Amino acid sequence: MSDYTKQLQKIVKDYIQNGQKWPASAAEITDWALKNNKYDVRTPTIQRIVRRDIAQAMREEYIIDPKGRRVRAKHPAKVTRDGKQTMLWDDIRTAPRPHMEMAFMNRRNHIVGECRQVKTDVDSYNDANPKQQPIQMILDFTQDVEELELMAEYFDEDELEVVA
Repeated sequence: MSDYTKQLQKIVKDYIQNGQKWPASAAEITDWALKNNKYDVRTPTIQRIVRRDIAQAMREEYIIDPKGRRVRAKHPAKVTRDGKQTMLWDDIRTAPRPHMEMAFMNRRNHIVGECRQVKTDVDSYNDANPKQQPIQMILDFTQDVEELELMAEYFDEDELEVVA
């Protein structure tokens, strides 16, 4: 975990310990942190924010492929450059196959990691609340993906929204 992440987690802890509204939105915590000088915006912080926002903008760029599918245009792949690991972005229309293989593998691994964590969280919650009916979590998404693909045949992709 980075020092920056630890700093942000400390801000949340301070927010709670100072008796602020909880549960809270990230916007409420941010407003409190800035108002109370808990967050120091310096050049490295600004660079980190801009990096994050540029990556998010690339993540949100879509194109329509020749079969009419809405496809993410830009994909990051973790590579080693100058002895350091970094994420390099490329366009799905021009990227070499090894880049796209790495990008897809990274996304799959991220999904697997998220599934493992939600399973751990659910198991812990269920263990801590033995008198309640256990929360069941299905981690096989085959049917969900098939249903979304079928719906995509009948609706415009922009009209489809997965509800959390």
